[in-house]
Amino acid sequence: MTSDPLFWLSCSLILMAVSLTTVLIVAIPVLQEIARAARSAEKLFDTLHKEFPPTLHSIRLTGLEITELTDEIDSGVKSASDIVKQVDTGLNQTQTQIKNVRTGTRRLLRGFQVGWKTWNRSSSRTPEKDQS
Repeated sequence: MTSDPLFWLSCSLILMAVSLTTVLIVAIPVLQEIARAARSAEKLFDTLHKEFPPTLHSIRLTGLEITELTDEIDSGVKSASDIVKQVDTGLNQTQTQIKNVRTGTRRLLRGFQVGWKTWNRSSSRTPEKDQS
């Protein structure tokens, strides 16, 4: 083996040149792909920058509309509940009035019956008094 340092230096330089060439040959396509990815990412970021604020604004408006609809539905349900309560109160009052009318009608009929019986008794007694 030779122990010439110049030989080993030249072998080392040749191996280093081959290694660097190999690294560069492999790195060039990788760097090209990184550049394409960077351009795609830049386009994506531009699109997001243009589209994201209007989308957020639309989402905010949709949230406000949903809130308004919820409030309207709540007021509608409350109004319907109030109407149902009024109808229920009216029905209860009507039932009470019907009971009162029934009671009054029974009393009136009973009064007529008692009056009729009393009148019939007094009519049937009156001829007996005339005959006596």
